[in-house]
Amino acid sequence: MTGSRLLSPRWLAAGGAVILAAVLGVTLLLTNSGSACAAPPSTSAKSGKATFYDLGGGTGNCSFPSAPADDLFVALGPVQYSAGAACGTYLDVTGPKGKVRVKVIDSCPECAAGHLDLSRTAFKKIGAEVDGIIPISYKTVTGVGAGPISVRVKEGSSRYWLAVLIDNHGNQLKSVTVNGKSTHREDYNYWVIDAGAGGGPFKIKILDVYGHSTVATGVKLSPGATQKTSARLSGGGVSSAKTTPSSAKKKASPSLSPSPAAPAVSSAGAPAESTAVAAPAGDVELPPAEPAVDLAAGAAQACG
Repeated sequence: MTGSRLLSPRWLAAGGAVILAAVLGVTLLLTNSGSACAAPPSTSAKSGKATFYDLGGGTGNCSFPSAPADDLFVALGPVQYSAGAACGTYLDVTGPKGKVRVKVIDSCPECAAGHLDLSRTAFKKIGAEVDGIIPISYKTVTGVGAGPISVRVKEGSSRYWLAVLIDNHGNQLKSVTVNGKSTHREDYNYWVIDAGAGGGPFKIKILDVYGHSTVATGVKLSPGATQKTSARLSGGGVSSAKTTPSSAKKKASPSLSPSPAAPAVSSAGAPAESTAVAAPAGDVELPPAEPAVDLAAGAAQACG
């Protein structure tokens, strides 16, 4: 029976310890590489399989305050999740019944490359729920979901330790700077400055992997609040932030993840500035899944 993803005997029997070690290895590699970053993901169609799951009250490893209002989202395996680089990007997924667009909001530790774990709502749009697992094709899409940027300052942030979450960017992000200070992205999708950036307000520059950038100013040091801006990556520009009441004050609780926890106090146009666990359906024959290691550019590369 498909339900929210939980640690189960199937996960352990499937070599969970090995996968866990691999995930931790990737995380450490990206964390220790400093200037390492991901290249733009491929937008070519690939084949694979899809299962479905329920968040069960959680919000996913990407730490977005809530699931998309349309309930159309996806969790990716360690390679494609790429230590959080895929968070906030979009995929078009085609199955036996049609196509659906989903936002990446979660990781699926037991999913191999090409295995997408969809929300139940998304799965039912392209396949029969009773099947549990279906063959699909999918591709990364760009320039979607690029609504006004929102910024959320993590609980526990202070003038001495700062973590911010960027949403509504659509394309995969390359870098985020706060008041000119570089950040590093944790695999729970927050951009962190370990020594903090002062008491604010903050000027935040956001750059995607295609060279589009925008700046949001006036972001306050307001832990747990979502601050809406008018900044858009597609058009660039400078915008001030406005703090709004947010259910984000409830700390995002990632689903099953081997990722390290946050400190206690602590996915085109002319470039701008460059600076599951689903229920098994018996023996289902699927087309061979093409390894999609470039969906979110899992291999770290030096940024130019």
